[in-house]
Amino acid sequence: MVKFWNSFLLLILTVAMMSGLTSCKKEVTNQDLLGVVKQRGVIVAGVKFDSKPFGFIDTDQKLKGFDVDLVREISKRVLGDENAVKFQQVTSSNRIFSLTTGSVDLVAATLTINTKRRQIIDFSSPYYIAGQAIMVPEKSDIKSARNLNGRKVIVVLGSTSEKNIRELAPRAIVQGFRTYTDAFSALRAGRADALTTDDTIITGFLAEDPNFKILNERYTKEPYGIGFKKGSDTQSFQNTVNTALDNIKADGTLELLRKKWVQKYNNR
Repeated sequence: MVKFWNSFLLLILTVAMMSGLTSCKKEVTNQDLLGVVKQRGVIVAGVKFDSKPFGFIDTDQKLKGFDVDLVREISKRVLGDENAVKFQQVTSSNRIFSLTTGSVDLVAATLTINTKRRQIIDFSSPYYIAGQAIMVPEKSDIKSARNLNGRKVIVVLGSTSEKNIRELAPRAIVQGFRTYTDAFSALRAGRADALTTDDTIITGFLAEDPNFKILNERYTKEPYGIGFKKGSDTQSFQNTVNTALDNIKADGTLELLRKKWVQKYNNR
C-alpha cells in the first residue's frame, strides 16, 4: 500500500509539473513581441552584410552602414541603449522568410515597400527613396535599358530589380545571384554586360572599383521600409518602432544618417 501511495504521489507531482511547464509555455507564446524584446533586452535585426553603404562589413571587419545605424538609433529610443541589438545577416532572397519564421524581430535591409510584399509582411513608413539603375563597364556602349535586349544582365535574386528588368528589356538574358558580393564579382569577371539594382547599392560598388559607371536614368522609385512579421502579437512592437522612426525623421537624425552614408558615397 505504501508503495502504491508513493507511486500515486509521484504521478500527481509529475502531472502538476507538466501542467506548470505547459502554462509557462503558453504564457511565453502568447506574450506580444514588444514584451519579448523588452524582457530579452535586445532587438534581433536582419540586415545585409554586403550592400554598401546600407549594410556591409568594412575593412576593419566591423558591420557598418545606413541601415545598421538606423537600427541602433531605434534601439536607443525603444530600449534606451543603441548597442542593444543583435544583427543577423539576411539576403534579398531570405529576408522576408526570416521575418515570417520569427528568426528576426525586424528587417532593415534595403527592403522596398510594394503591394505584393504587403500581403506577406507589414512595413514602417518609408525612410529612404532609391531608384533602380544600371551599372556597366566604363567603356560599355550600353546607354539605356533598351540596349540590354540580347545582352547578359546580372540581378540579385529576390530583389524588385529582377522583375523590373524583365519588363524593361524582355529579351535580356538575366543571370541571378544570391548576394551582391557574388553579383558584382561576376560583373568584374566579365561574365555579363551589365548589373541592375538600386542606385544606392551601385554607388557602393563604384566606390570599390572606378572601372564601372552608372547610367543616368532611374527606372523606378524604391521606397525602403522596415519590415515586420504580420500578426496581432507584433502590433505593439511595430507601433513602438514606428513612433521611434517618426521621431528620428522629425529631429533630423535620419537626414544626418543620409549625409553620413549615402551622400558620402555619392560624392566619391
